[in-house]
Amino acid sequence: MTKAILLQYVKKYRTGIIATQSPSGNPEAALVAIAISDQLELIFDTVKSSRKWQNLQHSTRIAVVIGGWDGSETTLQYEGIADEPTGNELERIREIYFNTFPDGRDRLKWQGITYFRTRPTWIRYSDFNQNGSIVEYTAQELMNL
Repeated sequence: MTKAILLQYVKKYRTGIIATQSPSGNPEAALVAIAISDQLELIFDTVKSSRKWQNLQHSTRIAVVIGGWDGSETTLQYEGIADEPTGNELERIREIYFNTFPDGRDRLKWQGITYFRTRPTWIRYSDFNQNGSIVEYTAQELMNL
């Protein structure tokens, strides 16, 4: 499995279920539109009134599941650390997001809109088609892809 294949997989689906943890420790999940950078950073937008924004202020750890809902028998599990970039980094990730979702520019008018970048600490790609295979990467292994 190559980085290019991982990127292609995420770009194919463009959405994922993200899981965060509330301040009281409860898991909370949401379907979000995601873009991906060449460094395997996942990027999504949200508003500051959302539960995910509030949760990520408490704990920056995040889990994401991509794929598996189209009958393909494949999924990508992704764990990482999320942050809200500012300045030049914010501009960089927004451009990646807008390249995937041009209508995202319209949401810049929304009150409280913000953008998160998630850097991977662990990825597992599972393919349960004919031969079945599971490929797992740690943060260190992902740096060497």
